[in-house]
Amino acid sequence: MLASEKLISAMNQQVGNEFGASLQYVAIASYFDREALGGLARFFYRQADEERDHAMKFVRFIVDADGSLQIPAIPAPQSQFASAEEAVKLALEWEEEVTQQIYGLVDIANEDSKHIAVRFLDWFVNEQFEEVNTMGTLLQVVKRAGEDGLLHVEEFLAREGGVIPPPDAGIE
Repeated sequence: MLASEKLISAMNQQVGNEFGASLQYVAIASYFDREALGGLARFFYRQADEERDHAMKFVRFIVDADGSLQIPAIPAPQSQFASAEEAVKLALEWEEEVTQQIYGLVDIANEDSKHIAVRFLDWFVNEQFEEVNTMGTLLQVVKRAGEDGLLHVEEFLAREGGVIPPPDAGIE
């Protein structure tokens, strides 16, 4: 068996976590849309799609490992924000939490000596490094701009093509 029942169960929970992240990012994107901040809205709608893709990677692994997919109930996302900073801070906190969840999955896979699962999870470990850095950078930019300067954040995103440069950008 490619994954233990314990690992499949934990991965099922992660499917729910990833779908929950997708919904949270839709809620954040819609907040920015309502505030007429299209660049931030597009950024978070794209993040929502990415989180859904992450959930589907786990679904495929569970199915391919002959596990039983059981998607847990997904709590409603927070949809009201007092500020752009609050919305982006929530995104960063979420990514930090997901990082810990992925580490937990890696720990289970290592304990069970499920090396294929460890290799599968390596991609998520690397992805979380990027996600935490991206949200951390965005939060810094939003804080620096302040609520009255969010158009500068929009300009930053437009200049960067709607994405935050990875931490190793420009390093060869």
